[in-house]
Amino acid sequence: MGRLLSPSFIFRILIIMGTEIIEDKVLIALRQPPGDRWKLADEPEGKIHTSITDALEAYMHKTGFKGHYRLEPLNSKLYAINAEEIEIKPEPIKTYSLYGEYSEPGQ
Repeated sequence: MGRLLSPSFIFRILIIMGTEIIEDKVLIALRQPPGDRWKLADEPEGKIHTSITDALEAYMHKTGFKGHYRLEPLNSKLYAINAEEIEIKPEPIKTYSLYGEYSEPGQ
Protein backbone atom coordinates (compact mmCIF):
# COMPACT_ATOMS: atom_id res chain seq x y z
CA MET A 1 0.00 0.00 0.00
CA GLY A 2 2.41 3.01 0.07
CA ARG A 3 0.92 4.66 3.15
CA LEU A 4 2.41 4.69 6.60
CA LEU A 5 0.17 4.03 9.56
CA SER A 6 1.09 4.61 13.17
CA PRO A 7 1.34 1.46 15.31
CA SER A 8 -2.06 2.18 16.89
CA PHE A 9 -3.74 1.67 13.54
CA ILE A 10 -4.99 -1.62 12.17
CA PHE A 11 -6.19 -1.64 8.61
CA ARG A 12 -8.63 -3.85 6.80
CA ILE A 13 -9.32 -3.90 3.10
CA LEU A 14 -12.73 -4.75 1.68
CA ILE A 15 -13.44 -4.91 -2.02
CA ILE A 16 -17.09 -4.46 -2.94
CA MET A 17 -18.38 -3.93 -6.48
CA GLY A 18 -15.35 -2.07 -7.85
CA THR A 19 -14.69 -0.11 -4.66
CA GLU A 20 -11.89 -0.75 -2.21
CA ILE A 21 -12.69 0.32 1.35
CA ILE A 22 -9.74 0.83 3.66
CA GLU A 23 -10.59 1.07 7.34
CA ASP A 24 -8.21 2.37 9.98
CA LYS A 25 -9.26 1.15 13.41
CA VAL A 26 -8.01 3.47 16.18
CA LEU A 27 -8.23 2.34 19.82
CA ILE A 28 -9.95 5.15 21.72
CA ALA A 29 -11.13 3.67 25.04
CA LEU A 30 -10.70 0.70 27.36
CA ARG A 31 -13.34 -0.64 29.73
CA GLN A 32 -12.47 -0.38 33.42
CA PRO A 33 -14.21 -3.22 35.30
CA PRO A 34 -16.61 -3.59 36.96
CA GLY A 35 -19.54 -2.39 34.92
CA ASP A 36 -19.78 0.13 32.09
CA ARG A 37 -16.83 2.35 33.02
CA TRP A 38 -14.41 3.57 30.32
CA LYS A 39 -11.06 5.38 30.18
CA LEU A 40 -9.75 7.07 27.04
CA ALA A 41 -6.77 5.11 25.69
CA ASP A 42 -4.52 8.16 25.33
CA GLU A 43 -5.18 9.22 28.95
CA PRO A 44 -4.04 6.23 31.07
CA GLU A 45 -4.16 8.31 34.26
CA GLY A 46 -7.23 10.28 33.15
CA LYS A 47 -10.87 10.35 34.15
CA ILE A 48 -12.95 7.18 34.27
CA HIS A 49 -16.20 7.82 32.38
CA THR A 50 -19.32 6.27 33.91
CA SER A 51 -20.70 4.94 30.61
CA ILE A 52 -19.65 4.20 27.05
CA THR A 53 -21.77 7.15 25.92
CA ASP A 54 -19.82 9.50 28.20
CA ALA A 55 -16.53 8.12 26.84
CA LEU A 56 -17.70 8.63 23.23
CA GLU A 57 -18.81 12.16 24.05
CA ALA A 58 -15.43 12.94 25.66
CA TYR A 59 -13.57 11.54 22.64
CA MET A 60 -15.72 13.54 20.21
CA HIS A 61 -15.13 16.78 22.13
CA LYS A 62 -11.40 16.10 22.39
CA THR A 63 -10.79 15.15 18.74
CA GLY A 64 -13.75 16.46 16.76
CA PHE A 65 -14.15 12.99 15.19
CA LYS A 66 -17.61 12.34 13.79
CA GLY A 67 -17.68 8.94 12.19
CA HIS A 68 -18.17 5.28 12.89
CA TYR A 69 -17.20 3.39 16.00
CA ARG A 70 -16.68 -0.29 16.73
CA LEU A 71 -17.10 -1.97 20.10
CA GLU A 72 -15.31 -5.22 20.96
CA PRO A 73 -17.09 -6.11 24.21
CA LEU A 74 -15.21 -9.36 24.85
CA ASN A 75 -11.90 -7.48 24.61
CA SER A 76 -13.19 -4.40 26.51
CA LYS A 77 -12.09 -2.09 23.68
CA LEU A 78 -13.74 0.75 21.78
CA TYR A 79 -12.43 1.90 18.40
CA ALA A 80 -13.00 4.85 16.07
CA ILE A 81 -13.14 3.83 12.40
CA ASN A 82 -11.67 6.02 9.66
CA ALA A 83 -12.78 4.72 6.26
CA GLU A 84 -11.62 5.68 2.80
CA GLU A 85 -13.24 4.48 -0.42
CA ILE A 86 -11.10 4.08 -3.51
CA GLU A 87 -12.59 3.30 -6.91
CA ILE A 88 -10.97 0.30 -8.58
CA LYS A 89 -10.82 0.77 -12.32
CA PRO A 90 -11.36 -2.52 -14.14
CA GLU A 91 -8.69 -3.66 -16.55
CA PRO A 92 -9.80 -3.42 -20.17
CA ILE A 93 -11.03 -6.67 -21.66
CA LYS A 94 -8.56 -8.07 -24.13
CA THR A 95 -9.95 -8.23 -27.65
CA TYR A 96 -8.82 -10.40 -30.56
CA SER A 97 -8.66 -9.59 -34.26
CA LEU A 98 -9.44 -13.23 -35.01
CA TYR A 99 -13.00 -12.58 -33.80
CA GLY A 100 -13.25 -9.22 -35.52
CA GLU A 101 -13.06 -7.36 -32.23
CA TYR A 102 -9.62 -5.78 -32.50
CA SER A 103 -8.70 -2.89 -34.68
CA GLU A 104 -5.37 -1.10 -35.03
CA PRO A 105 -5.16 2.42 -33.57
CA GLY A 106 -6.46 4.94 -36.07
CA GLN A 107 -8.75 2.48 -37.88
